Formats: sequence, C-alpha cells, structure tokens
Amino acid sequence: MIVPFDQLPDQSRIWIYPSNRKFKEDEIPKVSEALTRFLDQWTAHSQSLEAGFVLPYDRFIVIGINQETAQASGCSIDSSVRFIQHLEKEFDIVLLDKMNVTFKQGEYFVYKQLSDFRKMAKTRAVTKKTIVFNNLVDNKQEYLKHWEIPAAQSWHSRFMS
Repeated sequence: MIVPFDQLPDQSRIWIYPSNRKFKEDEIPKVSEALTRFLDQWTAHSQSLEAGFVLPYDRFIVIGINQETAQASGCSIDSSVRFIQHLEKEFDIVLLDKMNVTFKQGEYFVYKQLSDFRKMAKTRAVTKKTIVFNNLVDNKQEYLKHWEIPAAQSWHSRFMS
C-alpha cells in the first residue's frame, strides 16, 4: 500500500538508489507512476507493505517502508531490486552501481566512480567540506539528518587527508 513518504514514521527502513544522471523532465512522471504501481502492490509473505517514495533532486530514488506494520522479507527485497533493474533498462540509467559517489560541486551534482572520487580527494578537488550523499543511511530519520552532509561527517572522510 502506497503512502506519502512524509507520512512514514522516522524509523521506516529506506533504500536509496542514486542515478548516474538527472531524470529528464518527461521521465519524472513515468518513474513516479511506475514506483506508485510497484509500491501499491508490494508485499512480504502476502502482507501489504506500507511504502512511499521521493525523487530528491530528480536524480535519486528513495523508497521507504513502515516496518511497524510489516517488514520486508528477502523475497520482497528481491522483487524491489528486479523492479529497479527494470527502471534501469526502461530509462537507460544506472541505479544499482554501489561503487559510485554523488556529491555537490557548487550548485552542480557530480556522479563519479569511487576510484575517481579517491583521486579527486588526493588532489584536493574534493575536500572535507564537499557535500556528499551518504546512501548508506538505514532509516528515514537518518536520511533526513545525515544523508546530505559534508564529507568529513560521512564514510567518505576516509579518503580525505
């Protein structure tokens, strides 16, 4: 069952899928519609999952589920990954590559391979003050407070000198 993301409790589990590019203007309603259809029928052990989504900056998909009503199972998580793979093919985007980093440079968003980000840190093209997206946050509360933060406050800090 789909609910507005902002109505999910703070402890709701989340998954963040960064896109390798910004969604095109005509893709946003199509991605939203596909997410709505999928989340509306998403279940775990035949029990409906209370789920919502947001598309921050038109380049991330954030899905949350209220674990107080039902928890995602291995099978339901697998079905969500298959759904995300379907979106990748349909829109010719990359969402599941975990070896990348998205960060801000001024008003621009940069999507780089982790190895390139390391090189940029060594040459100080990115610094401890660079705003990064910590896609490893686990729940909605962490997402709201610790997703978009300076590199010094995230796991990215290990690459900074």
